[in-house]
Amino acid sequence: MKRRIVFATGNENKMKEIRMILAGLGTEILSMKEAGVDVDIVEDGMSFEENAEIKARAVARVLTNDIVLADDSGLEIDYLDKAPGIYSARFAGEDTSYDIKNRILLDRLEGVPEDERTARFVCAVAAVFPDGAVATVRKTIEGRIAHESEGANGFGYDPIFYVPEYGCTTAQMAPEQKNEFSHRGKALRAMKEILWDKFGEGEL
Repeated sequence: MKRRIVFATGNENKMKEIRMILAGLGTEILSMKEAGVDVDIVEDGMSFEENAEIKARAVARVLTNDIVLADDSGLEIDYLDKAPGIYSARFAGEDTSYDIKNRILLDRLEGVPEDERTARFVCAVAAVFPDGAVATVRKTIEGRIAHESEGANGFGYDPIFYVPEYGCTTAQMAPEQKNEFSHRGKALRAMKEILWDKFGEGEL
């Protein structure tokens, strides 16, 4: 039976990135919703890796024959003691728009000098395989918090995450450029290698 990969997310923007990055695996890649899974997941881990594994295990309990992937990602701002961190999605309220979340963070860094605005995006990806084995990877990208939101591409905190070597925010990057460079892109490519090592390239 052809293996499927089910990603434990309902975020369509994220699924677009995931499908672009995992292209070439030769297998169907579905969101939870597309796979017909509706489970309540309590992300109570103390790290990105723990939360990614919690999500993947919750879906894998329903879909025992599929490879289930999940990610947990967020923004760490050094000046704010690495906040919002693992609470990035829930920062200022889960239903609060990212325009508002970004504005709150920019206000908190008002007047903070350039060299103290260091930040990073973190992404952990967990895989739960049909045999019960688990694999996790973690990747980051370094940058700074911009002084204003810039750019209409991407989503989430992209408009305030400035990358000095590119001279722009991740929301100002073309999708292909962002996927090549991003924390999620790096983590998913690392997971792609793990999948090929486990199942053989072209054997998924």
